[in-house]
Amino acid sequence: MVNSSEKNGSQIIIVQPNHSSTWRNNLWALLAISVPSLGAAIGFTLAGAWPILPFAGAELGALAGALYYVNWKLQYRHVITLGDSHVRIDKGHYAPKRTWTLPRDQASLAITPEKHPWDGPSVAIHCRENHVVVGEFLNREDALALLALLRKELRTRTFSREDTRTL
Repeated sequence: MVNSSEKNGSQIIIVQPNHSSTWRNNLWALLAISVPSLGAAIGFTLAGAWPILPFAGAELGALAGALYYVNWKLQYRHVITLGDSHVRIDKGHYAPKRTWTLPRDQASLAITPEKHPWDGPSVAIHCRENHVVVGEFLNREDALALLALLRKELRTRTFSREDTRTL
């Protein structure tokens, strides 16, 4: 997902993976699965088959852990701030873990065409010292939208050949 906005004369582009569901909806799904599963496990426990209860608890714990991990991975984002004198790229989950600041007059795009028609092109912002790939987790439509936004603001210096694509 690619969102763009203007703030204090700077353009801010937020790039993040598509979310299939929110954390709240994941909790509701976990609750919907937990009630019948634990109900059956408690019923079997009362009938004397007590080993089912720990396995049901472990199963629900593993499902909760998997849902949390996927939700955490989907919180990853790139924030690209295009100011008058600099281009700032922040990458992280809930807060920036890594930040690059590039001079605006030296910053340019490096575009590598997709290797398969379903993939999107690889987009990187680079200058003399840094080369930062952005939006590597995007689908084709979102990668093309990001590329269109960045092409309006930055010049393209490197574009790979299209005959590198394989089917």
